[in-house]
Amino acid sequence: MKQIKLFLLFGLILLNFNVFSQNKKTYKVNTVAFYNVENLFSTQDDEFTVYHDRTPRGEGYYSKEIYQAKLKNLAKVISEIGKDVTGTTPAIVGFCEIENRQVLEDLVNQEPLLSSDYGIIHFHSPDRRGIDVALIYKKALFIPTNSQSRELELYRDNDPNQRIYTRDQLVVSGILDGDQVHFMVNHWPSRSGGEARSRPNRIKAAELSKKIIDSLHSIDPYAKIVNMGDFNDDPTNESINKVLKAKSDREDVKIMELYNPMSDMYKRGLGTLAWRDGWNLFDQTIISAGLLGKDYSTYQFYKAGIYNPPYLANPRGRYKGYPYRAFADGGFTGGYSDHFPVYALLIKEAQ
Repeated sequence: MKQIKLFLLFGLILLNFNVFSQNKKTYKVNTVAFYNVENLFSTQDDEFTVYHDRTPRGEGYYSKEIYQAKLKNLAKVISEIGKDVTGTTPAIVGFCEIENRQVLEDLVNQEPLLSSDYGIIHFHSPDRRGIDVALIYKKALFIPTNSQSRELELYRDNDPNQRIYTRDQLVVSGILDGDQVHFMVNHWPSRSGGEARSRPNRIKAAELSKKIIDSLHSIDPYAKIVNMGDFNDDPTNESINKVLKAKSDREDVKIMELYNPMSDMYKRGLGTLAWRDGWNLFDQTIISAGLLGKDYSTYQFYKAGIYNPPYLANPRGRYKGYPYRAFADGGFTGGYSDHFPVYALLIKEAQ
């Protein structure tokens, strides 16, 4: 975490030097964030949820007080992502592991987020756990022009009678402060049953994402795309590295290709979730070449990061330093999520 802060501070010093000492220009900076919020379910039954353990039907039923405590915790985190640079809340936030639109409405109406006046884009997915992906956006900054939920069809052993129900992929296009930008929100199939056994499902998910990205590039080779999510794979895994072909070196990225700014973080041992004393970086923001230009009259990618202040880490015990998850041992811990959020900063010249 200290390395990230020092790197960010160094980058800001350079940015401010270039802006104020050389070019005499000022820049707008906006945050695009992604957060796996660890089973954000309401206390009510939902007709689209086949089963979950946060209602009276399940073993992990929690009270309205616990639900409100989790909402309050998540709102605090979201309100602070990128704030040390932008001075404000994120412009765009993608989510996974939310139950329905209602939990997002309850979330954006929490005090730390209320004044940001967030809009919500959400579609129900057929996921068997009843969890979806979604996106919120500042209405004053972003105008959605198109949104769609792209279904990921998976079958066990390629048997059409054995459908695996999983999350759709959300695609939202719109105008961000004058610029057309496309946002994709993902929650790829888990590693349940083992990484190798479940790998083909994530390959299929990557193929769908690549198809969506290619279609956007076919319309505009310079399309500005932010592909974010919990991919359940690291930057070096086949789905990211070979199917999406997301490159780790910004200078190697050609038109209609992708850059993964999280790759270097992963090489340095950083991660967004911990498992068996090791770190994974499943949560990522992947950037299209259209955001890597040097014409700052439109939005360009500045940098990415993992938001992991000390209070988001487990303070004690066997899992000290791991993300401070909200639920463990059958109850509410007072924590936040079993994942750290990630973010990308986009900048453009102020007019």
